[in-house]
Amino acid sequence: MHHELEVVADPDAVAGTAAAFVARLARARVQAHGRFTFAVSGGHTPWAMFARLAHEDVPWEHVAVFQVDERVAPDGDPDRNLTHLRESLGAAPAEVFAMPVNDPDLDAAAAAYGRSLPERFDLVHLGLGPDGHTASLVPQDPVLDVSDRPVALTAPYMGHQRMTLTYPAPTRAEQVLWLITGADKREPLSRFVAGDRSIPAGRVEAAASLVLTDAAAAGRSPAHAGDRPPAGP
Repeated sequence: MHHELEVVADPDAVAGTAAAFVARLARARVQAHGRFTFAVSGGHTPWAMFARLAHEDVPWEHVAVFQVDERVAPDGDPDRNLTHLRESLGAAPAEVFAMPVNDPDLDAAAAAYGRSLPERFDLVHLGLGPDGHTASLVPQDPVLDVSDRPVALTAPYMGHQRMTLTYPAPTRAEQVLWLITGADKREPLSRFVAGDRSIPAGRVEAAASLVLTDAAAAGRSPAHAGDRPPAGP
């Protein structure tokens, strides 16, 4: 799929640019349809984006936030994406749909969460790992082959089993927003924008895709962050 690519100086600039983009889209969707549906991944950059969103004009009462993925861990655990999401949202009155990772029957819980998803997402946020993973779609995990349901469970990865959106879910998105920062993302980013489908992120499909990345990930000096990055390796 085609990616619109924008390079800014550093992670703080990525967070600020992303916050402004999300706020504009939220206002437009609420004005047009009365609701803004937003699926969010974990990670420091999206949490920083939410902190910046607190200073933007966002119609929070009409915003529904869904989780892209979550670790199977207790409520309030620092490893939970939800813990940091709620901290970042602060007092913003968005409706948050938490993944039910504490249910005793996780397969049934994943199916129930899938049924709670909107028919279309206005926006899905995704990241990119050094190994090319996105959401909790990691290399060689059987979840990569799930095509009959939008939410599924992974094998244990870095100490936790996870619940994650599967590839069918982003196809429901009007827009995907990728936030990618750090020099350790340089190689997977190059492969990603070149359309390498051998990495999990390269198999995501959506109607539109904006990649916001910092100079370190793009292999640029901050002074040349706005230059068009290379198309691939």
